Amino acid sequence: MAATPRTVTIVGAPLDLGQGRRGVDMGPSAIRYAGMEERLASFGCTVVDRGNVLAPEPEALAVGDERARFLPEILDACAGLAAIVEEIASSGAMPLVLGGDHSIALGTLAGLRAAAGQPGGVIWIDAHGDLNTPASSPTGNVHGMPLAAALGRAGDGFSHPGLTLPAVDPGRVVLLGVRSLDPAERELIREAGIRVITMTEIDRIGIERAITEAIDRVSGPGFVHVSLDLDALDPEVAPGVGTPVKGGLTYREAHLACEDIAESGVVGSLELVEVNPILDRENGSAAIAVELAASALGQSIL
Repeated sequence: MAATPRTVTIVGAPLDLGQGRRGVDMGPSAIRYAGMEERLASFGCTVVDRGNVLAPEPEALAVGDERARFLPEILDACAGLAAIVEEIASSGAMPLVLGGDHSIALGTLAGLRAAAGQPGGVIWIDAHGDLNTPASSPTGNVHGMPLAAALGRAGDGFSHPGLTLPAVDPGRVVLLGVRSLDPAERELIREAGIRVITMTEIDRIGIERAITEAIDRVSGPGFVHVSLDLDALDPEVAPGVGTPVKGGLTYREAHLACEDIAESGVVGSLELVEVNPILDRENGSAAIAVELAASALGQSIL
């Protein structure tokens, strides 16, 4: 995939069932309102917007299993997203998925897996690991489980006829910017051999070396995807997220990471998740999401 793809196809996934704070379902609209299509078109991308996948609202649903709240409905929504992502990727366009909470990544990755015919790699840029399971999660919120599910490690409850799993190769998964992990997530990381580049390590080696290593590790057959949770950035930079953790990426570190992703030419899909305009300041976090997408898709200063 070239650094500036010929066609970028946007699809929104306004799902907020995977976490406990309302508002993240408005993330796709907030990001569009911040000028995503216009920004990408300004440096040569042909942009197609497929609208939003259907996502139910929690008021109309029963919680179900408290260990994985709203899981059947989340899986149905992810299956709908997977079908669209598979279609986009198979057409040769770049899928750009706008969340919604991070549980939607299961649909994105399953769709990429179906299109590629084999598992791929992912750079998971996030303050959290999202590697819990229903048995280990301290909250029962599914947005803390999608990477475990994409690895086929979250249990039979995540099986769904519309989701091709496992979707990613654990040897080609890099968590970048992590600073909050639960005990079971640490155990799974060690067992599966997943590379984790914490904020402490980034402080020591610098973002350039960190992202270069991440790109090298995830490159390979199938697909290469970047899943960017805005809470990877420091809350002072991007306050409009549901689970902020102090000590995150700076504005320039995040941009440099995305610029290096574009220059690598290996990334074929991108998603931006967890923008919550209710918690934001003047839609600033959505605006940053637009800027980071532009950097990741090839916009440069010169």
